[in-house]
Amino acid sequence: MEAPVVQSPTARVKAPGKTGVLLVNLGTPDSPSVPDVRKYLREFLMDGRVIDIPYIQRFFLINGIIAPFRAPKSAKVYKELWTETGSPLKYYGHVVERELQKELGSEYVVKLAMRYQNPSIKAGLDEFQQQGLTEIIVIPFFPQYASASTGSVYELVMDNVKNWQVIPAVRFINRFLEHPKFIEGFVRLGRKYMDAYDYDHIIFSYHGLPERQITKGDVTHSVCQFGSCCESFHAMNQHCYRAQCFETTRLLVRELGIPEGKYTTSFQSRLGRTPWIKPYTDDVIRELGAKGVQSVLAFSPSFVADCLETTIEIGVEYKELFEESGGKHWQLVESLNDSPLWIETLVDLVKTA
Repeated sequence: MEAPVVQSPTARVKAPGKTGVLLVNLGTPDSPSVPDVRKYLREFLMDGRVIDIPYIQRFFLINGIIAPFRAPKSAKVYKELWTETGSPLKYYGHVVERELQKELGSEYVVKLAMRYQNPSIKAGLDEFQQQGLTEIIVIPFFPQYASASTGSVYELVMDNVKNWQVIPAVRFINRFLEHPKFIEGFVRLGRKYMDAYDYDHIIFSYHGLPERQITKGDVTHSVCQFGSCCESFHAMNQHCYRAQCFETTRLLVRELGIPEGKYTTSFQSRLGRTPWIKPYTDDVIRELGAKGVQSVLAFSPSFVADCLETTIEIGVEYKELFEESGGKHWQLVESLNDSPLWIETLVDLVKTA
C-alpha cells in the first residue's frame, strides 16, 4: 500500500475559483470626432493625479480653456492616427486580451480596460464581481510607475471595489521595467533597425511629467535633486518615475551594446508652462541637429502599444523637427503591440503576481 501524500504546511493550495486579470491602458477617444475627443480630454485631464492642482482651478482650466480649444486640434491628429480597425492602442489591447486568455487558459478571466473612456475599469470589475473570482490581478500597461498613470489606476480600481460586500484578493503589478522579456522585446525590435543601418545616435524618449509630481513622490525631501540622483537605481529612488526611465535606458543600452555618448534619455509631451522633467526630447533633437548628427533611431519605452505619442509625436512630428534641424534619417522603433514576447511578459507577470 502506497504511503499517503503529506502536503507541506507552507504549500499553497489552489482555490476553486478563477483569477481575474484586468489589463489597463491609459485610454483613447471612442472616435476621432471633436465631441469624442473633447469628452476624452475632459475625463483624462480632470483626474487629480494627472493635473494635480486644486479641483476648482482644474475644473475651469480644463472645461473653460484646454478642452474647448484643444479638442478640435487633437481631433485632426487622431484622424491621422486612426486606422480601419480604429485606435491602434485599443486594437492591440483587444488582441493582447485574446492572446493572453489563450495562454492562461480557463482558470483565468482576462479583460481589457482603459483608465479613461471605454472599455471602462468599472465594466471589467463589474463582470468580475458576477463570476465569484478568487482573486483579481491588475496589470497597468505602464512599465514605469508614476502617480499620474499606475497610481491613478490603483485609485480607481479601489474606488470601485471598496463597497463590494465581498472583496477578493486584489494584486497590483507596480512596474515591469526590469522584466527580462519586456527588455528583450524592445531589444529585438531595435536590433532589426540597427542591423540594417548604422545610426549616429539613439534617443530613448519617455512621456514627461511635471517636476512637482516627482518631488511630491520624494517623501524624504532629500533624494530628488533632478541631477545625479538618477544616475543609479536604488531603494530610495525606486519609485521615482524619472529614475525608473533612466534605469530602463541603462538596461536597454546594455543589451543592445550601445556605447556611452551615443544615446540620450529624454522626455516628451509636456503641457503648460510649469517645469517638466528634463531633458526635453524636442530640445535634444535640435541640439543633435546643431552637432551635425544625420541619423537617429528613436525608442519609446514608456509605451507598450502604438498611440498618438509614438506614431504621431515621435514618428511624424519629431521626424519633421529633426529634418528641419539638419538631420537626414529618423526612424521610430514601434511599440511591443501584440508581439509574442509581450504576451510572454504578461504571462510571467500573472503567474508570479
